[in-house]
Amino acid sequence: MKVVHNWLKEYLGEQLPDAKTVEDLLNLHAFEIDGVEEKAGETVIDVDVLPNRSSDCLCHRGIARELATILDVQMEYDPLASVPQFSGTDAIKVSVADSSACPRFTASLITGIQVGESPSWLQSRLQALGQRPINNIVDATNYVMYAIGQPLHAYDADLFPKVDGAWQFDVRYAQPGETVSLLAEGGKEEDRIVELTGTELLIVDGSSDTPIGLAGVKGGRYAGVHAATKNIIIEAAHFHPTLTRKTARRLGIVIDASKRFENEPSRELPPFGQQEIIKLITDIAGGKCEGVLDEYLESTTNPQVTVTQKKTNALLGLQLTIQDIAQLIQRTGSSVELSADSLVAQGPFERSDLHIEEDFIEEVGRLYGLDKITSVVPDATQIATINTRQYYTEKIRQCLFTLGFSEVVTTSFHKKGKIQLQNALASDKSYMRSNLSKNLHAALDVNFSHTDMLGLRDVRVFEIGTVFAKSDTAITEHLSLALGVRTKGNGFTAPDERILVGACDALEETLSTSLAWEKEKGVAELNLSTVIDSMPAPTKYDDLPVQDPVVFKAVSLYPAISRDIALWVPAGVSALEVANQLNASAGDLRLRTDLFDEFTKEEKTSYAFRMVFQASDRTLTDEEVAQIMEDVYQTARTKNWEVR
Repeated sequence: MKVVHNWLKEYLGEQLPDAKTVEDLLNLHAFEIDGVEEKAGETVIDVDVLPNRSSDCLCHRGIARELATILDVQMEYDPLASVPQFSGTDAIKVSVADSSACPRFTASLITGIQVGESPSWLQSRLQALGQRPINNIVDATNYVMYAIGQPLHAYDADLFPKVDGAWQFDVRYAQPGETVSLLAEGGKEEDRIVELTGTELLIVDGSSDTPIGLAGVKGGRYAGVHAATKNIIIEAAHFHPTLTRKTARRLGIVIDASKRFENEPSRELPPFGQQEIIKLITDIAGGKCEGVLDEYLESTTNPQVTVTQKKTNALLGLQLTIQDIAQLIQRTGSSVELSADSLVAQGPFERSDLHIEEDFIEEVGRLYGLDKITSVVPDATQIATINTRQYYTEKIRQCLFTLGFSEVVTTSFHKKGKIQLQNALASDKSYMRSNLSKNLHAALDVNFSHTDMLGLRDVRVFEIGTVFAKSDTAITEHLSLALGVRTKGNGFTAPDERILVGACDALEETLSTSLAWEKEKGVAELNLSTVIDSMPAPTKYDDLPVQDPVVFKAVSLYPAISRDIALWVPAGVSALEVANQLNASAGDLRLRTDLFDEFTKEEKTSYAFRMVFQASDRTLTDEEVAQIMEDVYQTARTKNWEVR
């Protein structure tokens, strides 16, 4: 939401701080500021209004009211301070097909206006917000929207046929295949004709059932204001936010008006919009208001909420009195009724975000100043009971870590299974897993290609997770443990079995019990819940092994490339000496060098190294690595080492 600093002064007067102070206050107590710029001779502040406050703060009055709340001052002028009083009119009638889709519809008749250019002050303010001035009537509707947050639309009354002496507006859903001609967008000359599906809400001319606007989204070309217009009807209504959002997103017509409707401004706002637009148009375009129609079909009021001193202080970590809390809440414009240690608060009509106790507590915290809340370290307390499941799963983890296993967490959803979800996230995630083995096989296969980069001969992973089984009466959850090994891609070799058996034996020794493993191609799994249920309850935590500190290192997003080199060197030359020489010539792109073979014959020693290369900013090419290896070979030749 872009806000003109001088515009805020209309509401706060001399109490308005300079733009830098406004920026600091909003940053600290309300919203982040995305930037401040000078445009069209005005200082424009770009305020990142949060979704929960978009109903009241996507306008200058809302931001000004927020500043008044933060500063604890009274607004010099508040257009929402008192309910407007209008003379009614029989010249306009409205029929609403669905009151939940359009709970309020207002329309005013202004006669004798003169369409022309807007005053320079109005044009400059709109230009500062990035808007193109059109004429004084259209500009006035935009101005009022940016002023108080109520979208409006103006029609040429003389282009509407009357029904029984009155202009008839109907609000109904579109018919499938029906079309509506919308006003041109963004300075384009041609109007846009859209075909509707039947889910959209329309405003139509009741005399001919002709669509004249897409409710909440954009006005139509029908009865548009032009240079010769003398009499106008101004519409200000409330449309359902979800319906508006779906229509705007489907048609790709997301404009300032639809953004405000989809954030659901108060249903009390339309008459205030009429009050502001009537005053502005009669000031800059002349004319006279002949009356206002107000059909309020479904009203709402903000709830009365009990706020307690105990919960407020507990959540915020403060020691405020109930009087302090009441004073802070009253600054928001809320009404407050005090009792001994609690109060009943009701937010002002425009604050549709104040519905539960925590909402008001949040207001207390941000107005008091979250920077004033002192961090308190809680007192250490002795653990009364030890969580058996956590204790034994931690013992298992530490045992497997020492054996070179890494813990993984895999998805609980499968494409096929026995327990199907009613509302699946996706077609390939429709079932709950009944074992961990399938996911572990996939994790082993996909990670084997990284062994060179990690300097490993094999991949060893385990998972402790919940699996799901359908019993006779209900779905039951079981804790399961699975561990697996890969030493040769996605195949299965004897080393896999030896490592797996060793890990299973180590876990049995750690837990001092025999375990019923189910093994398949390098993966073993068991029902850990059954094991833990049979184990004695632990009495202390301090017998758990202490894990070494973990140091984070960023991982390159680009693939690694490995090359092998084997050399004959004179007896007595160490592998470390050879590796150091090779590494020095390999340069910064070398990730690691691992010795994987060594033997001596006839006073010569053969060393075989695997060198791994990787870049942090790109994928290496074979040509780049070939050039590096040529430098490595040249180093070996200068040392009179024979490359095998």
